[in-house]
Amino acid sequence: MGYRIGIDVGGTFTDYLLLLPDGRTRVHKVLSSPADPSQAVLQGLNDLAGGLGLATADFLRQVDIIVHGTTVTTNAVLTGKFARTGLLTNAGFRDALAMRRGVREAFYDNKATPPPSLVPRRLRLPVRGRIDYQGRELEPFVADDVERAIEEFQRQQVEAVAISFMHAYANPAHEAAAAALVAQRMPSVYLSVSHGVLPQIRFYERTSTTVLNAVVGPILKRYMENLQRRLREEGFEGVLRIMQSNGGVTSPQAVAALAASTLLSGPAAAPTAGLAAMQPHGEDSFITVDMGGTSFDAALVVAGRPSITTAGTVNRFALALPSMEIATIGAGGGSIAWIDDGLLRMGPQSAGAAPGPVCYGRGGTEPTCSDANLVLGYLSPDFFAGGALQLDLPAAQTAIAERVASPLGLDTVRAAWGMYRVMNVNMASAIREISVQKGWDPRAFPLICAGGAGAVHAAMIARELGIRRIVVPREAAIFCASGMLRTDLKHDFVRSYSTVLDDAGVDRNHLGGLVCAMQAEAEEVLAAEGIPTAQRRFVYALDLRYLGQYHEVSVEVDAELLEAARWNAIRDAFHKRHDALFGYALQEEGATVELVSLRLAALGVTDKPPAIVEPEAASDAGHLIKGRRAVFQPESQAFAQTPVYDGDRLLHGHRIEGPAIIEKITTSIFVPAGFQLRVDALGSCVLEDQLREELA
Repeated sequence: MGYRIGIDVGGTFTDYLLLLPDGRTRVHKVLSSPADPSQAVLQGLNDLAGGLGLATADFLRQVDIIVHGTTVTTNAVLTGKFARTGLLTNAGFRDALAMRRGVREAFYDNKATPPPSLVPRRLRLPVRGRIDYQGRELEPFVADDVERAIEEFQRQQVEAVAISFMHAYANPAHEAAAAALVAQRMPSVYLSVSHGVLPQIRFYERTSTTVLNAVVGPILKRYMENLQRRLREEGFEGVLRIMQSNGGVTSPQAVAALAASTLLSGPAAAPTAGLAAMQPHGEDSFITVDMGGTSFDAALVVAGRPSITTAGTVNRFALALPSMEIATIGAGGGSIAWIDDGLLRMGPQSAGAAPGPVCYGRGGTEPTCSDANLVLGYLSPDFFAGGALQLDLPAAQTAIAERVASPLGLDTVRAAWGMYRVMNVNMASAIREISVQKGWDPRAFPLICAGGAGAVHAAMIARELGIRRIVVPREAAIFCASGMLRTDLKHDFVRSYSTVLDDAGVDRNHLGGLVCAMQAEAEEVLAAEGIPTAQRRFVYALDLRYLGQYHEVSVEVDAELLEAARWNAIRDAFHKRHDALFGYALQEEGATVELVSLRLAALGVTDKPPAIVEPEAASDAGHLIKGRRAVFQPESQAFAQTPVYDGDRLLHGHRIEGPAIIEKITTSIFVPAGFQLRVDALGSCVLEDQLREELA
């Protein structure tokens, strides 16, 4: 076996996990290069090669696989720097994209306005022809309308064309005819067709997803081609896989065709990494959080299964492709402090990689979370990134004093503590979004904390939520990169079938035909990616709702239940899930349950890197104290001389009582008073809140 590499490109840092042939790992981070992400990718690979004493070409020739998570598409939508796109849709429906669902996002804000449409009205062009919900043609397709639209698209120099017609999921004939004309007349344009992107009901969501795919498609396609070319030129001959929003990986060719599947690419690997981190504890339910330089991501895993949603949004635009249910907020080490009508705010604006926080000394002038952590003593000015970057404490103090403390009438330390507290409250709110708001009590789950900045805040976030146990993985700073090497290939398929879920409503032949069609398509895709039959897995789910409801709930079901038409068991599972999500179920009232869509997740199971269990050492870690420094203690609201431990030398079995600072090259861990830290068999640091345990 050769080398294997996981790469996670973030807004501030690009993270690497190198898996050596003997199972050992190496961690690396470089500053991201937003203008050309592949530049940072190649720089990191060069660094890894140098660390092994190899030339880059010699190193890459020994690399079997690279799994890559990217923010290219996400950043394009967030910044509005996406491809010029045209939309073909039914006559009379060209404004559906701008009208959205007709529901105000902020119910009590009568001044709230939706974001500008991804496609301006002049490029949303109508085509005559209609198909009804049963797939019957009501009006014939008018090819001349498409021809005229193509001429306008050519004049406007569009890079992508999206096609979304009413009820194309039931009969794609009109969409296919329009797509054929566009492909013939505009062969270089990126083509996104709704029955290929998302063949399901809900016209706005299908259209929005198809358009999102179109506006980022040319950008991702160019990036994939550029990355593959540069890797080949450097000597890479192995397999390149790309992380998708659904928590699986696939080929560069597949994501180039379905670019919207990468809109939440990087954070989607966290649940997989979490499952590996929890192996020594025998648990498969937990909350993962990842705090980097720009953002904070939170996800929930229950019984080994991460939450999946088909009602996601990216920058307020609907994305109906199956995606990890991840709460993402602008809360990272680079989050900027600002005053809003006398109130202290943190983020979502970020100093990013350039210029970065003030303490980086790279031209930043706005005080950030990292500046506050440095002032409070949680970060060392001399050991950031192992000493590779000297932090400027006086500059951080000055920035906080001028921009935060003075306007609020506080001293510099109190202002820094306020910044730290606001960050913690913001992050706790994101965790509540994926737990409390989904019917789960966060106190019932351990918290897996990752990201270079996360472990400085983890203990105080846990106390805010009542969580007793925190796990900081050994590779916390490159958590998602490590998860990517453990991720299976995954493809999602959907077919809409609206009917009452009982023997009278369901046509079993029709249902069986839809299931067979999806499975045949899935088998073909997995076979094309070289997945042996024995390594293919299929997971079915049904989108269900009470008759007349506005939204549906996705319920995973066994294939045997579908085949045997055990509607009562499926309805019971729906009632239980509905009760967990919304606090009620209509099971006793005998409410009618309606089937909306069928879903199939096709998995290609990959070989996983082995877990290396460390031998247990004595519990005393006193010999690893490398000094003491003044650290602000939450309990006393004052600085105290606090021991600083060499975290990179901690071994399985070591125990440390708080207050303490654990310094690693890639991250720092703040252990407040009342917490005990121990090191588990995989080298993860486990923090237990002793005060919470006593109260329990």
